[in-house]
Amino acid sequence: MKISVLAALLLAATILPGSAQSGPTPQEQMACRGDASKFCAEHIGKPPQMNACLRDNKAKLSDACRKVVDSHGG
Repeated sequence: MKISVLAALLLAATILPGSAQSGPTPQEQMACRGDASKFCAEHIGKPPQMNACLRDNKAKLSDACRKVVDSHGG
């Protein structure tokens, strides 16, 4: 249980940070959490790689996550 909570926190911290000043909102993190785990788990903790992976998999993403990726320049 502790490992899955830690993994979720790490994942949430890395999904689509828009810039150094502002990261993703909690709603954006939740929208992409499942997709990021499914398609890009190897990039958890590596924001640039996670962003690239989500963009590369955009056609496979849920509608909600696709909107987040689009809103962050994807």
